[in-house]
Amino acid sequence: ASTASFVAQCYELHRPPALGSLVKTGDRPLEIFGVVCFAETRSLEEGRKPVARGGGEEAEDVFHTHPQLARLLCTDFRALVVGYRDGERLFQRLPPQPARIHGFVYQCSAAELREFSSATDFLKLLVADQSFHWVDEAIAACLRCCAQTQDDPDRFLVSAGKELAVLLGGDFQRLSMLLRRVRA
Repeated sequence: ASTASFVAQCYELHRPPALGSLVKTGDRPLEIFGVVCFAETRSLEEGRKPVARGGGEEAEDVFHTHPQLARLLCTDFRALVVGYRDGERLFQRLPPQPARIHGFVYQCSAAELREFSSATDFLKLLVADQSFHWVDEAIAACLRCCAQTQDDPDRFLVSAGKELAVLLGGDFQRLSMLLRRVRA
């Protein structure tokens, strides 16, 4: 965990939150919000590569035939921090401290997503992050999720598009590709 991102391990294999979804960690008074930007299922042992199984079986049957796989693999996801709540106030900037190690991470409800996305200042943090080449995919997915919670989704997307135009004013190609992904 850092002030800019955190990684969480899922309790169930292959069940991370969707790309672009808003998640939170921490307890009141300080809750930290992040946008899911990456997920992977991997071996628990660093450097150990999973071996192909099945050979004609259905994917679900592989785990029934090889139950040890559930104990040898894990699914993780990374979230980029986009804001925090301190008491009753909501901020769309980096928090004063990182998320706690071994803190629980929860998917935000539609009401929390709607409240959080009532402003689009959080886009600055996402656009500025260059740790993932595919961050634009997460931004587009996030905006699609946010729009679904708004009374007027089109107005929200136009407002977000204007904010992106300001943030990416010097990078028309990236802006154009990002806006196309939002509408996809």
